[in-house]
Amino acid sequence: MHDVAAKVHWHEPSGGKRAGFGKWGRVKTPYDVFMESEGIPCFRDIGISKVQNLPLAPWKRLGGRGTYIQLYGTESKWGGYLVEVPGRGALNPEKHLFEKIYFVVEGRGSTEVWLEGDTKRHTFEWQQGSLFSIPLNAYHRIVNAASAPALLLAGTTAPVTMNALQSVDAIFNNPMQFRDRFSGADDFYKYNDDVEPDPVRGLAMRRTNFVPDAVNCDLPLDNRRSPGFRRVEPFMTGNSFYFWIGQHENGRYSKAHAHTSAAVLICIKGKGYTHTWPERLGVSPWKDGNQDQIKRIDYEPVGIISAAPGGARWYHQHFGVSKDPLRLMAWFGPHNPGREPGPPGEQHIDYTGMDITEGGTAIPYWMEDPQVKKDWQAKIAENSVPSRMLPEFYDPNFKGELPKGV
Repeated sequence: MHDVAAKVHWHEPSGGKRAGFGKWGRVKTPYDVFMESEGIPCFRDIGISKVQNLPLAPWKRLGGRGTYIQLYGTESKWGGYLVEVPGRGALNPEKHLFEKIYFVVEGRGSTEVWLEGDTKRHTFEWQQGSLFSIPLNAYHRIVNAASAPALLLAGTTAPVTMNALQSVDAIFNNPMQFRDRFSGADDFYKYNDDVEPDPVRGLAMRRTNFVPDAVNCDLPLDNRRSPGFRRVEPFMTGNSFYFWIGQHENGRYSKAHAHTSAAVLICIKGKGYTHTWPERLGVSPWKDGNQDQIKRIDYEPVGIISAAPGGARWYHQHFGVSKDPLRLMAWFGPHNPGREPGPPGEQHIDYTGMDITEGGTAIPYWMEDPQVKKDWQAKIAENSVPSRMLPEFYDPNFKGELPKGV
């Protein structure tokens, strides 16, 4: 058939040629189109030293100023944004059929949460460093208690929901009430510091919908990323949005480890940097002459970086360089590494927390590229930070046990 006006017909390839264009630009997803329609910027990159440097624009739907954030590797997996609440003001009430967590970058205020038909609104107060979750499809309103603007960082599952439903109306005007996600109980946003094992991986978890101070809250010992590493997983409002809070002791750094895209690291205490490189480059990319393919972001509170910005599996390694411990959050969206898809009951291992020699992806210190330690030592020397990386950490026979008092 031949092309006619206003209609293009497909033609079979001739002469042994392959069908199709061969090359094309990536198509915008429904979520991409939605972000553009909001009239605010969208930051796309590997990361930034601190989100406070991002440009903000008036946001008609929310009533404040904001910018979307879509770091490389997180496209269609989960989304984020930064929103500014005017001094002594509030954002517009909203509800939506996607999950959302908030981290307070600056300011103090309160949040009102309610469901259609409720006789009262549930209200709780927050401050800089607070962390909380909005129940699915619940109305909520963010109120600023101070004269200066407040700044909040949000993570959402909006891309997954919007790309699946392809209907903005179904997401923002859906009458479904998830009362199993929001009971309305008086203690719903009361901090719970009890620790229990995550039912899948056995790691430390807290069932709490609110963390008043994620920057300084207690973290249980973990030891999976570095000697003395501490970590907890907050489980909030029945969400599938997965994240954790972890801390490396000052004078120590993380082992490199590899996994696929989704995780974004958020610095909330201390200063540091992250290296990330494709797993195909191996464990010694500097020594092998591939340093031009290594990505790096230096950060402070509240800096962010995509741990695996190029799809597939990337190594990433985190370094504290200040006298304060390096505390990070890792936001994964609905991509819990312990719940990766596969046949039910199939054996899975904690591969990011296990060394290569054990069948995992973590590079033991004795196997890492020599440039790693060299660069880090130079950086902490600039800040007069003593190294607490003991010689035995680099011994192939080191099993992780620390001498008493270390």
